[in-house]
Amino acid sequence: MAAPPIPRTPPPARRGKKPAAPPKGRTRLLVDERRAQLLELGIRAFSERSYDEVSIDDLARAAGVSKGLLYHYFATKRDFYVAALDQSSRELLALTLTPDSAPPAERIESGLLAYLDYVEHHGHAYVALMRGGIGSDAEVQSILERTRATFVERIKESIPKGLATPLVRITLRGWVGFVEATSIEWLSRRTVPRHKLVLLLASVLLHSLQHAGGPRLGGP
Repeated sequence: MAAPPIPRTPPPARRGKKPAAPPKGRTRLLVDERRAQLLELGIRAFSERSYDEVSIDDLARAAGVSKGLLYHYFATKRDFYVAALDQSSRELLALTLTPDSAPPAERIESGLLAYLDYVEHHGHAYVALMRGGIGSDAEVQSILERTRATFVERIKESIPKGLATPLVRITLRGWVGFVEATSIEWLSRRTVPRHKLVLLLASVLLHSLQHAGGPRLGGP
């Protein structure tokens, strides 16, 4: 009589495999992408309403995330606001950088075209940056002044040191303020073609520098 078959121990149940964690580089990219999306949202919100009118609840709801996640990226609403302004400033400065090899007048016109391109296509970001809405907040003012000082220094690079007098520097700083105010007005009304505005802004700069005792950089 044959021996009964020996019962076989069933193989252990296979546990489901854990999904592979994304590579560290990819994780970092996802974090950066999410942060950039939140900043873009913040820039738009802060340009359409005053700082006090925008709440973290509003921002989280618009982004489709929890307040907790928003606070994971930005500790306070002020931190969110400052980061949004800083992002706008860096984008504007990067887009308006012109080749050092170009003649000064050409660099000025090229930079103005890029500046107005940014104003036209990133109007919310530009308005938020220039209005800087937390009163006398030192960090906000620092971002604005860094932006303006960078534009002044770029133009000064085309001016011989002996002609870069204090009056010339004041002229450049005043012109940057003129460009800001003019651009916001142009953005709100769009009654002047962009190329005409570029010619006006360039002409004001070139003639102002001459009257201040600076060099003739070209142009009309």
